Amino acid sequence: MKKLQQTAGAIVALTLLTACGDSQSDRALSGAGIGAGVGAVGSAVMGGNPLTGAVVGGAVGAATGGLTDKNKVNLGKPIWR
Repeated sequence: MKKLQQTAGAIVALTLLTACGDSQSDRALSGAGIGAGVGAVGSAVMGGNPLTGAVVGGAVGAATGGLTDKNKVNLGKPIWR
């Protein structure tokens, strides 16, 4: 049960941390980067493979960043702009 709570917490954190930028591509890129970091750390903390966590987190972050509206979730300008 504790592992399920940790996984749910990681998913919520990932969703809240995605989507910097105004364009869909900026939001997908920032979501992928943040998601990969959160996924790697979350997987390592839960005893999993950090590489797998980074890949899954990056994919979920990119999808979330690309699919959210900038008026709903916006963390400002991306670092590369």
